Amino acid sequence: QVQLVESGGGLVQAGDSLRLSCAVSGHPVSTYVNGWFRQAPGKDHEFVAAISWSNEETYYRDSVRGRFTVSRDNAKNTVYLQMNGLKAEDSAAYYCAQSSEPYAVLITTKTAYGFWGQGTQVTVSS
Repeated sequence: QVQLVESGGGLVQAGDSLRLSCAVSGHPVSTYVNGWFRQAPGKDHEFVAAISWSNEETYYRDSVRGRFTVSRDNAKNTVYLQMNGLKAEDSAAYYCAQSSEPYAVLITTKTAYGFWGQGTQVTVSS
């Protein structure tokens, strides 16, 4: 059984940093694409960042590129999202997700991710 458990969310002020963690069990993070999505109230999930199984290729949405960094620790089977320079518009529930198949191509479409965590709330006050 695959489980993804996020942690690290919270209430911070604009300009602060947070690091989200996603502990994965059941699938090795080194052979799947691991991504982060977020969902603000009344909106659909939007892609934030992802890291490929291959050469640790990463990809970010434009609004977070340069501020957020996605990484993984294969030994801990954990994926991270380091968020610096947080803005009020970053406030949302953040979800980690894993591709439906191993060795998948890194894409940003929500439907390509078949395994999801329960989410962790990030609130940034301005």
